[in-house]
Amino acid sequence: MTGLKRLLDNSVFELIPMKTTIEKAQILPAGTKVSVTASPAKGMEATVALAEGFVQMGLDVVPHISARLTKSKSELSEIVARLDEMGVSEIFVVGGDADDPGDFFDAMSLIRHLDTLDHPFTQVGVTGYPEGHPIIPDDLLIRALIDKQPFASSVTTQMCFDVEAIRSWILRIRSLGIELPVLIGIPGVTELTKLIGISARIGVGTSLRFLSKNRSLATKLLRPYAPDDLVESLAELAEDPELGVSGLHIYTFNQVESTFDWHDQRQASLA
Repeated sequence: MTGLKRLLDNSVFELIPMKTTIEKAQILPAGTKVSVTASPAKGMEATVALAEGFVQMGLDVVPHISARLTKSKSELSEIVARLDEMGVSEIFVVGGDADDPGDFFDAMSLIRHLDTLDHPFTQVGVTGYPEGHPIIPDDLLIRALIDKQPFASSVTTQMCFDVEAIRSWILRIRSLGIELPVLIGIPGVTELTKLIGISARIGVGTSLRFLSKNRSLATKLLRPYAPDDLVESLAELAEDPELGVSGLHIYTFNQVESTFDWHDQRQASLA
């Protein structure tokens, strides 16, 4: 299997809870793996409700559980019970951006409590930051990832355009004994203005500064962005078994049709 085929065959499409999300997701074939974000504005209820809708559509659902949006241990227990009833076996745990956390200050505190519950999750994804975090020092991010490793099944990176930054980060975590498979976060097909606006709002604006240093790439992005060049470059990482790159996490920004069509066409070109 080539690196590019491995990336495309193991892709997760991230969607955001909005009024039109279910409608936009109708084009996705049954079995498509979708990740459902947790919105600070809408709370965990919106994530769980959307996950339920996707399960009914036959999609393979990976809900985000945000530590800072989950206000209490009892709420977490309720979320776990509801996801169990849906048949969800995989989750993605994030710290979240809520200013006023409840029982869980960060992802690790929620993961530790989750481990005390009778939960159905066989896979737990966690976050990684090749380009760092706006407010959390790198050494704390790495320490947190080391602590999460015994409970986690994979690590998904922030959205990033800089392949060498991703390579360096993976080599660093491998040197520290972190062996989790890595899913690399990339944007889907979307307009540049939307990409910049949403990226800044959700805290990945740092990644976009890479574009200003690469005028040829920035020129291409004057058109609707498709991550063709990016995935071609990332394919080399996926071909190196020591790096342990297992797939893509595609931030669709709810541009579901254009992103899935691009993905489908790229897969077909490899057939």
